[in-house]
Amino acid sequence: MMPFDRLVRAMDEWARENPQVPVEIQIGRGRYEPRHARCVRLIPVVEYRARVAAASLFVAHAGMGSIIAAIEAGKPLLMLPRLQAEGEHNTDHQLATARSIGARPGLHIAADAADLKRQASALLSDSGAPPAPIARFADSGFTNRIRTFIEAA
Repeated sequence: MMPFDRLVRAMDEWARENPQVPVEIQIGRGRYEPRHARCVRLIPVVEYRARVAAASLFVAHAGMGSIIAAIEAGKPLLMLPRLQAEGEHNTDHQLATARSIGARPGLHIAADAADLKRQASALLSDSGAPPAPIARFADSGFTNRIRTFIEAA
């Protein structure tokens, strides 16, 4: 995967501003190394899933693997889409992914690094309630429409 230093830097800055919140970042092959958050280059899949399940808020790119991990763990997901113009991916398909599923409860899309930090603070505010989890299963109205379509074929 291509480096995503824009997200890593933003979350490291957020960690500096919120030292009471433990932040851990998987940085892959990125050049920027966090100074205020714990970081690892790569995490084995089983451990990655366990860390997502233990998190209060999962922050990631707008990739399907991250979305599925959040759904499986029932965790809210704050996403910053990778941008081709920034050298973060070879297409802008993550923008389309974010637009198409970003309105689902528990999924949050950041427009840029400043918005990412603002939303992370809002989602983890001291309101007493944890961020809304993401539903593991599709809405029954949606699955019923699919069932009706299949049965009619």
